[in-house]
Amino acid sequence: MRIRKTFAAAVIAALLLNLFGTGVFAADADLSANVFMTVANGELLLAQEPVEVTDYNSDGKLTLDDALYAAHEQYYEGGAAAGYGSEYGSYGLSLTKLWGVESGSGFGYYVNNASAYSLTDKVESGDYITAFVYTDTVNYSDTYCYFDKNTVSAEAGEEVTLTLSAAGYDDQWNPITVPAENAEITVNGVKTGLKTDKDGKVTLKLDTAGELVISAVSEDTVLVPPVCRASVSAAETDSGNNNTGSGEKDDTPKSPVTGESNTVGSVAVLSAAMLAVICLAVFNLRKSYEK
Repeated sequence: MRIRKTFAAAVIAALLLNLFGTGVFAADADLSANVFMTVANGELLLAQEPVEVTDYNSDGKLTLDDALYAAHEQYYEGGAAAGYGSEYGSYGLSLTKLWGVESGSGFGYYVNNASAYSLTDKVESGDYITAFVYTDTVNYSDTYCYFDKNTVSAEAGEEVTLTLSAAGYDDQWNPITVPAENAEITVNGVKTGLKTDKDGKVTLKLDTAGELVISAVSEDTVLVPPVCRASVSAAETDSGNNNTGSGEKDDTPKSPVTGESNTVGSVAVLSAAMLAVICLAVFNLRKSYEK
């Protein structure tokens, strides 16, 4: 009987080890998210690049601090140790270094085009994050602006219309958004000569197939470079197989690394199956004891 009990314990232990070792419950234990990061210092340093965010400081939540740390780890030469810094102050957790630039320059950071209060603001998969260094260190006049679309897809030769808005304040210092007029559009850093109208709108033709970065500059205002990523396919061929529709991409949160969507359902099914195996093994072993 003792041998049977020892064998039973070993079998159950092995099944439990297999269950937890396969990472079935990793979705709960491994806190992570995939976001899109833009970093600017007068010019674009990152333009909506995918960043896999983890809870690097182990505080049980994903924050803007985690996202910026991860962006430096993934894209900055020397990693976060060389290019990133943060510390607590009178306004909470704030930046002290961004992309190698020390705190004397001043920084701004936005999540989904809304100004963040501090680096402890939470982030989640699918968020668009912008962090920038102020280039005007006297009046801090750098103006955050953004397009109405984060991404567009089109066939080469198609026209797309974008609206550029700028963040500002009213006479009571309440945050407002106004059209960004007379801003010149750039594509992959090259000026196009096209400018936004009084409503912030501009229409441009995307002639070149490939992945393009649309942004804007202004002679009147210091703009934090906005970003719209354009995925432009080659002109449709006779095969008719090209996916050439224009308009905004599907922004359903997915991993930019793996392209996978929510896997909670499959994890639950696998968990149930493994638990069922364990229960069956225990039942059979118990029956053998009774014999």
